[in-house]
This record gives sequence, structure tokens and C-alpha cells, in this order.
Amino acid sequence: MIIEKGNLVTMEYGGRFESGEIFDSSMKGGVLKPLVFNVGRMEIIKGLDEGVLGMEEGEEKEIVILPEKGYGEYNIELKKTVQKKALPGGFKPVEGMILMVGNPDGGKIPANIMKVGNRTIILDFNHPLAGKKLIFKVKILSVKKGKTE
Repeated sequence: MIIEKGNLVTMEYGGRFESGEIFDSSMKGGVLKPLVFNVGRMEIIKGLDEGVLGMEEGEEKEIVILPEKGYGEYNIELKKTVQKKALPGGFKPVEGMILMVGNPDGGKIPANIMKVGNRTIILDFNHPLAGKKLIFKVKILSVKKGKTE
């Protein structure tokens, strides 16, 4: 079966940067944990979702995803300087730590602590993979007709 929008796909994958550094894989702790998703429903990044269209069960392929079809371009405006006194009492920020920050609609979003100064910290609200070219090697394990809504 050739993959079309609406199909339920199960695939194994490995994601790496141009440098060769692996950033994600369906092999977790020596155990294969394949990705299962409905094509065309924005359950995964756009470039990967589009990249599997036309593939068949058992087929392997390398898919190169530019930032605009991955996690977006890096946005310098998403770097914010925050006063340390605005942090919860007793909290000791450390560079590289991920801090969950409340947003106006009551949810929380992650921010990477980029720099810790005497009175301020710099938070980065960009996704860690923003601005990066991603290279996925995928293998389609199964393709099934998706359920219609």
C-alpha cells in the first residue's frame, strides 16, 4: 500500500544533524519503539509528514528537513531577560536547565536557561531544534487505512 494522507503509518527512524550527531531515534534503550501517526493530521513535523507520502511498507528513505518544515527558524525575539527576583523563592537557576514558565492562558511552556547573571537570567523560548536542518532515516514498518472522521 502506498502512503497517502489519512493512512496510519508505523515507522522506525533515526534523526541526525548535518554534523552526524544523532538527536532522536526510535531505538530507545536498546528497544525499538516505532513511531505511529496519521499522515496529514499534523501529528509530527510537517517535513517528515510530507516526506513519507508515496512510500510503501518496507521502504527506507532519507528525508532532509529544512527549518521551515521542522521546528521553524530560530527567533531571536524569543530570548528574554528576566529578573531573578521574579523566580520562585529558593529557586537556583543553572545554565542549560529547562524552566517551565506560565503563559497567559494558564498553560506552561519550556524555556532553556541560557545565561545566569547576578541579577538576571536569559531564557530562550525557541524549540531546541529551531533553525536546524534535520536528516531522518526512516523505514516504513506498516501502512493501514486510517479511520475517517
